[in-house]
Amino acid sequence: MSNKFYFFFLAIFLIGSCSDETTTSAIWVQPSVDTTWQIQLSGTVNTEYNVGLYDIDLFDVSTAKIAGLKARGIIVICYFSGGSYEDWRSDESSFSAVDLGNELDGWEGENWLDITSARVRAVMLTRLDLAKAKGCDGVDPDNMNGYDNDTGFDLTAAEQLAYNIFMANAAHSRGLAVGLKNDLDQVAELVSYFDFQVNEQCYQYDECSLLFPFIAAGKPVFNIEYNAAIVSDPTDLCADAASWSFRSLVMPLLLDDTSRTSCD
Repeated sequence: MSNKFYFFFLAIFLIGSCSDETTTSAIWVQPSVDTTWQIQLSGTVNTEYNVGLYDIDLFDVSTAKIAGLKARGIIVICYFSGGSYEDWRSDESSFSAVDLGNELDGWEGENWLDITSARVRAVMLTRLDLAKAKGCDGVDPDNMNGYDNDTGFDLTAAEQLAYNIFMANAAHSRGLAVGLKNDLDQVAELVSYFDFQVNEQCYQYDECSLLFPFIAAGKPVFNIEYNAAIVSDPTDLCADAASWSFRSLVMPLLLDDTSRTSCD
């Protein structure tokens, strides 16, 4: 189906003040529940998919490539980690050693961040400024559920909520849409602040019902599954995704476009 049959809505919101973000009004893209999508976070981005939205790496993808996607009417969401330090990023020296917690299991060179740190929040505001400057329509901040992991910090659910709301308000104040990455246990409290959900493996772990509030609010759920059994036979996943109005992809863990199955 041609991209002209996909549409998105513009929403106008009054953004409340949060931390060092001032109150302002802004307009940003709101993807619709039926928006099709592609995500690629490593390797040279394959721009040939006929979808309504691309989720791509903020640091690695050029401004020209973002502009090229947008010229085709594609919504461009820029990924970065909002809750972890990555030692290969160009701004890694902006963090202090005291901001870094335990390593993320299975991800070399990546550590959990102290999301209560003013310095960490300042780095994230700079990343949002970069997303705006590069022409991204929105952002996909990852690792936004540190409180539910072994971070090395005593993070509470309340601190995680405050940080996630800070990130959402900061994105919106810059005219950027923002997705909630996972953090399923706080969906009910956060759905009104975020414009879409980017989920990993809710089907594998039988958690997808926790994301229904996004669909009920008219906001899309972009789901990725990695499990080998689902890769070999996505029939049940795709049937359920259709009934739930989820946009589900079966992908390799590295999200490098070496394989892709779409339920759409």
